[in-house]
Amino acid sequence: MKFSVVVFPGSNSDYDAFYATSRVLGEDAALVWHKDTDLQGADVVILPGGFAHGDYLRTGAIARFSPIMSAVKAFADRGGPVLGICNGFQVLLEAGLLPGAMVRNDRIKFVSRVVAVRVEQTDTPFTVACASKQVLNLPIAHGEGNYYADPAELAELEANRQVVFRYSSAAGEVSSAHNPNGSLNSIAGICNRQRNVVGLMPHPERASEAALGSADGLVVLASAVKSLASLSFSRN
Repeated sequence: MKFSVVVFPGSNSDYDAFYATSRVLGEDAALVWHKDTDLQGADVVILPGGFAHGDYLRTGAIARFSPIMSAVKAFADRGGPVLGICNGFQVLLEAGLLPGAMVRNDRIKFVSRVVAVRVEQTDTPFTVACASKQVLNLPIAHGEGNYYADPAELAELEANRQVVFRYSSAAGEVSSAHNPNGSLNSIAGICNRQRNVVGLMPHPERASEAALGSADGLVVLASAVKSLASLSFSRN
């Protein structure tokens, strides 16, 4: 299978995602420039972390207009699996592929550390290899990771089981004490209603080998490989 990793000006985790999918997982992978209009035969699309276009205006606000995003949207509309990591999650929010928005961390500081993240749903292309309530140790690095949605939208997310990851303790306890940025309901990641588009603020690609301090993130990427056999969609 083939992973296509979109590269925006200011992306800084693009090669991390490329390395994790190609060198660690052993799958085909390509880096796709944001001005391209072709996803190069992608089976899975990743929007990586970083600071696309310097995060001017708002995080992801300019990147949403990149030519490649039309192809990403069409791919997602056909059921193709799309993963937005950190800044990539912010781009998906701005592009309307996921609901809600990101605001400044509640402590008004950039946060960079390893956190515990609890898997809430295992029926997305990026969690099928996970166990329910499994706790993953993943790094975060963001200043605008505070997820927000209005009360009605938040209630809908919860009712539709669209909250895929929550910040937690190492034992899986969810509370404000373990929430690093103030995200509503300790949300670390969500999916769309069709469940094929997933965004999360933690970086699974930076936790893909034991030498990095945690290999827990590899299960997120490996889930895409596992799910592809049963995922039916057309790239044409």
